[in-house]
Amino acid sequence: MRFATTLATAAALSVSGFAAQAGGLDPVVMDPPPVIVQEPEPAGSSINSTYLIVGVLAALLIAAAVNAND
Repeated sequence: MRFATTLATAAALSVSGFAAQAGGLDPVVMDPPPVIVQEPEPAGSSINSTYLIVGVLAALLIAAAVNAND
């Protein structure tokens, strides 16, 4: 019985020793944080749409005034 107890104790100590060294003796490797790439916003129109509408209305008014004089 004493041999079985000694054997069980030795087995328990050897298993606990493996668990303590599970990570090994290598240094811890730290991964760099992930780099998040942000997409640039799409370029908008080069002119404001209000200027375009005002220009079309002005062209229509000028065309109407020219046709009214004929």
